[in-house]
Amino acid sequence: MPVERPEPKRLERLRRRLREEGYEALLVTNPYNRRYLTGFTGSFGYVLVTESRQILLSDFRYRTQAGFEAPDVEFVEHAARAEETIGECLRSLGVTRLAIEAESVTVADLRKYEAAWPGVQLEPVEGLVAALRAVKDDVELAVIREAARLADRTFDHLLGWIRPGLTEREVAIEIEMFLRRHGASSSSFDTIVASGERSALPHGVATDRRLGVGEFVKLDFGAYYRGYCSDLTRTIVLGKPTDRQRELYAVVLEAQETCLRGIRPGMTGREADALARDVIRRYGYEELFGHGTGHGIGLEIHEAPRLSPTSESVLAAGMTVTVEPGIYVPGFGGVRIEDDVVLTAGGAETLTAAPKQLISV
Repeated sequence: MPVERPEPKRLERLRRRLREEGYEALLVTNPYNRRYLTGFTGSFGYVLVTESRQILLSDFRYRTQAGFEAPDVEFVEHAARAEETIGECLRSLGVTRLAIEAESVTVADLRKYEAAWPGVQLEPVEGLVAALRAVKDDVELAVIREAARLADRTFDHLLGWIRPGLTEREVAIEIEMFLRRHGASSSSFDTIVASGERSALPHGVATDRRLGVGEFVKLDFGAYYRGYCSDLTRTIVLGKPTDRQRELYAVVLEAQETCLRGIRPGMTGREADALARDVIRRYGYEELFGHGTGHGIGLEIHEAPRLSPTSESVLAAGMTVTVEPGIYVPGFGGVRIEDDVVLTAGGAETLTAAPKQLISV
């Protein structure tokens, strides 16, 4: 599947951040950050970024692949011990203060680096590239839009296919097969299909339980397309919904639509979360909504920013996030409704378009 070539502005923005923080260089070890900066999708490698150089280091297995995926990036094939080759690069570039990614460097890695590069001051940093990734460029948005369309098509297909008697696992397999047949390289996470009382499990992994008439079925899935993720949740009823099911669904839908109408750049993640949470609180279900209202999506299914009661992240135009409030009643069932949105100058544009009114099939 084609790899999206990174926008040159990504590297420019990173170098600006490095200058602002006073770092001579950054060693990128997170695989998603590595892909974001270079386009390289191999499972192993490092990227060394300085003011004037960007070097991709990997082993023999990826020499040819790097040439295809990252033709504009300098490639260095490292020795059996990668830290030795990285050390040679650091010495030749005169780097004495190196930022390293705290989230992806283990204690063992840190000790190894300290031993291999005695003249280099190592500075663990958090979120340096993640903060850049949170605001999508036009290349990324085009791919995420297509991933969202694939999720919509999959849900539309399911409405004409799903029926009582199927197992949750069979439904999950159908979702994943449809996604792959229509262009996704895979699902963007382990597909959630939770029916009946199990729909009260926020992350109910599909089982061999058979779908029954009159039950909620929670469907949470997404397309992994050209390296980017979509994330869609819909809750349906097999048969005629009860009054209690209708009530629960209506509260979640009101909460979600309130957040979709109100979310905008300049808010914190906490303030955006409150848009949905306050609706659920007003109806007395606050204790049954125990997760955040949303999260960023992109190269990873969960990335910055977070929409949660504790998030002080400031939202900005170009961020892509989910809006997914839910209510989960033990012994009865649960409802979650989720869409993907991109923040715009005046609010938010919803990327997923699957129907949201309570559907009975």
